[in-house]
Amino acid sequence: MQAGNAHYRLAKNLPSTIPIFPLEGALLLPGGRMPLNVFEPRYLQMVDEAIAGSRLIGIIQPSLDGALRDDGEPELCNVGCAGRIIAFSETGDGRYLISLQGVCRFRVAHELTVKTPFRQCKLAPFLADLDEDQAANEIDRPSLLKAFRAYLQANDLEADWESVSRAENAMLVNALSMMAPYGPAEKQALLEAADLKTRAETLIAITEMALARENEDFGSSLQ
Repeated sequence: MQAGNAHYRLAKNLPSTIPIFPLEGALLLPGGRMPLNVFEPRYLQMVDEAIAGSRLIGIIQPSLDGALRDDGEPELCNVGCAGRIIAFSETGDGRYLISLQGVCRFRVAHELTVKTPFRQCKLAPFLADLDEDQAANEIDRPSLLKAFRAYLQANDLEADWESVSRAENAMLVNALSMMAPYGPAEKQALLEAADLKTRAETLIAITEMALARENEDFGSSLQ
């Protein structure tokens, strides 16, 4: 996996610990890009330290059940995704605008007790994500595009179909998963899918369920 100027091939290419940025409803996937507007002081410090170090930040959702720790901070989901800072700018009013490129998913081995204002964890990386030659040819691309097109039509949305047609399967699946306007549970299911084929199937199933719900709601409103 290449992210920016860095190549990640083996476990030794990754740090053993990583700063984590809890974001509800956020989904970063390997190879995907996520823009972030950082303004909270503790996360500004996190970005500073990441840039001075490995440039990696872990994007992870708060626990889906809303559980809180004794200090009021949210418990975390077990799985997140490490992203490398590949773009950085300052706004002049105290904010950072950064762009992350997904490197690999990770499981939280355990959260560390730290003195920094931001949280950190020891990670157990999904090393298979570092292989960019995953079996993307197993994706049912026609079914994926059919579901995507139906969702856009049902919600009066448009897409750049020229770009979609040019996108490789892996990029297409991950980009559609990241941009899909679904809730935290659906985003986590897409993140934790075992492989690219399973993620595509999960995305199709979630989209079809969303369309079915919309049709039921429309039918109920007419009665």
